[in-house]
Amino acid sequence: MATYDPFRDFDRFASSLLDARRGPRRMPMDLYRDGDHYVLTADMPGIDPGSVDIDVDGQLLTIRAERSLTTGEGVKWITREREAVSFLRQLNLGQGIDTERITADYSNGVLSVTIPVSEKAKPRKIEVRSDAGAQTITAQETRDEPQPIEQ
Repeated sequence: MATYDPFRDFDRFASSLLDARRGPRRMPMDLYRDGDHYVLTADMPGIDPGSVDIDVDGQLLTIRAERSLTTGEGVKWITREREAVSFLRQLNLGQGIDTERITADYSNGVLSVTIPVSEKAKPRKIEVRSDAGAQTITAQETRDEPQPIEQ
């Protein structure tokens, strides 16, 4: 049996009136690099996976999601602290991202977006070539005053 607490209800009411965040809310997220890709994880509890919308426009990644609350006909609410809300997060991906291969997965209230690094942006070794006929200059370090070495 629930007990009625007028102060809790007043606090919730005052918070809702004073809450300036009436638009889409920002979802908490983590972003890290794992090898050749970035991984973004965002908490979105209670979200219907069908409401999640992820799009890329140029280098801008946008994540939108909606949490709607169902109300049955003839339902009398005792308390209702959860609210319908929309989430929005935008990230500038910068250069070096393969936007064609971004993937996403939603499981247990957590959205995971895998953002691969493009082949052009991956670290690579550059081979240094030399002409066989070119002169090679060598140097030798001494503890005294440096002396040039003749070839």
